[in-house]
Amino acid sequence: MSEKHTLYQSLISQALALCEGEPDRIAKLANLSALLNLALEDINWVGFYLDDGRELVLGPFQGKPACVRIPRGKGVCGTAAATGLVQRVADVHAFAGHIACDAASNSEIVLPLTDDSGHVWGVLDIDSPILNRFDAEDEAGLAGLVQAVLPLL
Repeated sequence: MSEKHTLYQSLISQALALCEGEPDRIAKLANLSALLNLALEDINWVGFYLDDGRELVLGPFQGKPACVRIPRGKGVCGTAAATGLVQRVADVHAFAGHIACDAASNSEIVLPLTDDSGHVWGVLDIDSPILNRFDAEDEAGLAGLVQAVLPLL
């Protein structure tokens, strides 16, 4: 097993423990963003954007102040929300329509959060100052974490 696989398995266990028994979604998302911020290397922002029915609105996060509202279909987060697909971007400056909240960010991964009907109600957004920071193993590990905690959110 790789170090990343071991890391993500540990994060899943910790995330489940943080969410279990807590009824408040915002409290759970706040703890999840803190957990990921502490555990992941070479990131400069991690947090959640939540769909309010019109656009994505900033939720719990760790990092510098961020863009508060993102239209569906705009930027990396809006694209993930509109398509329901993970967006793993090696170089955000090459992503058409990228919304630069922090000029230090160079790569990004965004994972949609869906309900039982497949509706995207939010996204997990992670930025890095390192180009091509997120690989397939990161995507798989983070997708596993999201799938594990979604029923508790």
